[in-house]
Amino acid sequence: MIYFDNAATSWPKPPGVAEAMTRFLEQVGANPGRAAHRRAVESGRIVYGAREAVAELFNAPDPLRVVWGKNVTEALNLALCGLLRPGDHVVTSSTEHNSMMRPLRALEREGVEVTVVQCTPQGQLDPAGVAAAIRPNTRLVALNHASNVVGTLLPAAEVGAICRQRDVLLLVDAAQTGGAYPVDVQANQIDLLAFTGHKSLGGPMGTGGLIVGGRVDEAQLEPLMRGGTGSRSEHELQPDFMPDRYESGTPNVVGLAGLAVGVRWLLARGVDAIRAHEVALARALIAGLQAIPAVIVYGTLDAGLQTATVAFNVAGMAPSEAGLRLDDEYGIMCRVGLHCAPAAHKTIGTFPGGTVRFGLGAFNSMDEVEVALAAVRELAGEVQ
Repeated sequence: MIYFDNAATSWPKPPGVAEAMTRFLEQVGANPGRAAHRRAVESGRIVYGAREAVAELFNAPDPLRVVWGKNVTEALNLALCGLLRPGDHVVTSSTEHNSMMRPLRALEREGVEVTVVQCTPQGQLDPAGVAAAIRPNTRLVALNHASNVVGTLLPAAEVGAICRQRDVLLLVDAAQTGGAYPVDVQANQIDLLAFTGHKSLGGPMGTGGLIVGGRVDEAQLEPLMRGGTGSRSEHELQPDFMPDRYESGTPNVVGLAGLAVGVRWLLARGVDAIRAHEVALARALIAGLQAIPAVIVYGTLDAGLQTATVAFNVAGMAPSEAGLRLDDEYGIMCRVGLHCAPAAHKTIGTFPGGTVRFGLGAFNSMDEVEVALAAVRELAGEVQ
């Protein structure tokens, strides 16, 4: 079995992740912040330890401004729906995932103005296009850091500098880069960073959140929901301080226990080392696919300009058929179709059919890349 679906969810998880989750269930199990007994205190320590790990990974100065949620989708909805009001203007790109586009389109129906800056057919974004789209009423620029379809990196640092010059907030979707590519919220001047735990951070599903930078006034960022936080319980109004303002209800502590271990593993190994490993794999995969006459590879075709996510098609074969046969006949697990990103597929010219996507990760090997290339050669040979 070869697992090439890491762009959706990483597998396997780093050593110790499952054990940390089991330990919480078997030895702790209590609700954090709701009692003073020893297990509740330990549960609270796990939650805060995970905040510290995430803050260290992304160079966020204050762990208390790491807000937990289920995933990037929830984090993006918090940022977009919490900040934008009728009459506000937001700038985004043409390679966004539906977790960005669907809330934006819903807000557009309520009076928020949305400008989509066109990327190249390779998925690249010119920062000058973002600058030109900013208006006097622009409140936010909202971009993915890398496409989930072709892996192309967007110029977050350059756009961050533009946003600071124009006094506009920058929201970055780091679903595809967090843990796989260096992300520094201070150096890149990112005001809001949405991250997920279950991809390259090495944690389980149901973990993620939003890092809220110091330029964001939390009084202007409305919560998605309100309820019990374990703090200020004498009041029926939502707490007005971080992170409690945005964390109503019992958190996923068992998941955060695993996430903390995954992130600490990343910090120990080094994101730069993981990045170098994945670039080498992606470079070999792209070159091998390009050498197959019936295969079309999308994106920049430069592993240094993207994540280790590679999209391709076999001419004359539907992506769904290619993906099914890769699984059934060769044991290669990948993703096919539109990848919840129709805008990106329209940009690269693969809508509505989509592509086959190989999402490589930290635990994949060069041997697996060679086996996968041999499998694609056999499929492509049938349609030549």
